[in-house]
Amino acid sequence: MISENLSDDEQENELRRELLQFRQEHRDLDAAIAALIETGDANTIRIQRLKKRKLVLKDRIAAIEDRLLPDIIA
Repeated sequence: MISENLSDDEQENELRRELLQFRQEHRDLDAAIAALIETGDANTIRIQRLKKRKLVLKDRIAAIEDRLLPDIIA
């Protein structure tokens, strides 16, 4: 996570790195879920766990995006 001792630019860079990492992990999970479903080689519980992890990542991605691009109320 982001350290309080970093400058604003360093914090933004760290957020962007985390965002890229989470987006890649989200894509990897999507591919893994699709492959498991396609091969019919996975049980339902495993697929559900992967989908839950994917949703958690989606929420973290959205939170970081909100911090990087906050809504401006005009």
